[in-house]
Amino acid sequence: MASRIKVVNDVGELVTIFHAADTDVKRKLLLDLSTGWITMQQIEEKYGADGKKALLYLDKIKLIETQWTTGSSGPEKAYHTYYSSVQINLIGSMSDLSDIIYATTMSYDELTNYENRIISMMENNSIFIGDVIDRLGISQTFLKGIINRSSILQIKGYKIEKVADI
Repeated sequence: MASRIKVVNDVGELVTIFHAADTDVKRKLLLDLSTGWITMQQIEEKYGADGKKALLYLDKIKLIETQWTTGSSGPEKAYHTYYSSVQINLIGSMSDLSDIIYATTMSYDELTNYENRIISMMENNSIFIGDVIDRLGISQTFLKGIINRSSILQIKGYKIEKVADI
């Protein structure tokens, strides 16, 4: 495999890097994915539902790649880390940094509360970023931190959408 470097140059991306391995399951899964190709069946057998949720998050933040393999039950997708290393290169205001640190360290319950509030605002499974900022009274940087940390929401263009299952 070629050596690929994930370059982080947006302060909002720090949240994704810090939460790529913020639980024991995510950490172990990330290590497994970095050493070889693993199928969903293998992930579910080893890690259960938490493993699938961790994989969905790693896929959402674009840290894994897929390929089709032939298993005993026919063709199935296998997963592997896309990058072999990370380079962090950014400059951010103290305001942005404080928003990102808060989004990174807030409790799971606080994150779930924000996710639920954003989902309740959605029509047709999406909402404009600006509408969420106005209705929640938060900064764009903080909102990006919440979405980057979330395993169920993602930013597509100028909208926030629910993440599709793998």
